[in-house]
Amino acid sequence: MITLIGEDLAEVGLSFIFDGPAKVCESCRFKASCVDSLEKGRKYIINNVKDITQKCPIHDGGIVKAVEIDYGDVKGLIDSKKVFEGSNITLSLPDCDLDCIYHHLCFPEGLFENDKCIIIKNLGKNESGCLKGFQLTKACLRIHL
Repeated sequence: MITLIGEDLAEVGLSFIFDGPAKVCESCRFKASCVDSLEKGRKYIINNVKDITQKCPIHDGGIVKAVEIDYGDVKGLIDSKKVFEGSNITLSLPDCDLDCIYHHLCFPEGLFENDKCIIIKNLGKNESGCLKGFQLTKACLRIHL
């Protein structure tokens, strides 16, 4: 995918969560190539920076660069029975309303309920345990559409 990002942020390896377009984007002539292909709440990573620049009133410096992006990897805790590197899963978020120190991993930013994901890497069992008693393993996930 191609999008536009502030010139000072356009760096290979930079990951970001798209928080939605600004109001001024609605009338911008670059909207289709900038924000229309992005999904609010998704994590992306920059793979390539192009030498193409445009003016943009919302970014520092007033300049954006064209970048190639992909979905970014996300770390999360998932059911231990599903963690096999290279396998495809449908993300099932736990039925949990506790706000523990692992909440950000059980509800990983950048992924949504029922996302199709590939398990990139098994990062090991959650040895500290889950307050609800779930058997969880930390894994690196990537959305797989």
